[in-house]
Amino acid sequence: MFVQPVILRDRGLRLEPLALSHEQGLRAAAADGQLWKLRVTSVPEPQDTRAYIETALQMRADGNRFAFAVVDDATDQVLGATSYHDIIAAVKRVEIGWTWYRKSVQRSHVNTTAKLLMMGHAFDTLGCHVVGWRTDNYNFASQKAIERLGARKDGVLRGHALRRDGTIRDTVMYSMRAGEWPEAKTQLLYLLEQHAKD
Repeated sequence: MFVQPVILRDRGLRLEPLALSHEQGLRAAAADGQLWKLRVTSVPEPQDTRAYIETALQMRADGNRFAFAVVDDATDQVLGATSYHDIIAAVKRVEIGWTWYRKSVQRSHVNTTAKLLMMGHAFDTLGCHVVGWRTDNYNFASQKAIERLGARKDGVLRGHALRRDGTIRDTVMYSMRAGEWPEAKTQLLYLLEQHAKD
């Protein structure tokens, strides 16, 4: 497997391989804001949390997704989930997605820290040439968050995927190449330092 099990830590955050033991924590995280009601996200409904984890574990076994639980390192509270997906070992490319957090930690340091950890692992440990992201064309918050990471917009895949409500979405694609990572890392560290001062 190109992506091996690993625990990533920084700034009070822990990313650990998603497991069935995270079921109750993920259910509680999704309930913080009733996130499953958002039509442009992948957050599971409470009764579907176990199936969500089982699907992620099967995709890990198949080699095309590696999901993490995002956990508060001090309290062990599950804050959400994120994944490497569309893993293409032959060209050393991963995408980062299936990301969501409980409402109470949105717009905090959590997403920036988690992405810094995942991008650092992808570029510096896995030796990826490219890291990609994709999001719903109507998920403007996600698009802004991806752009804040320093990713570049590649384009839009029209009529690309189904939303949970059955409508067909356009998918906005982003990427970052290995040569762009050092500058992006410096900027992300700066943003985290500024956040810590506030």
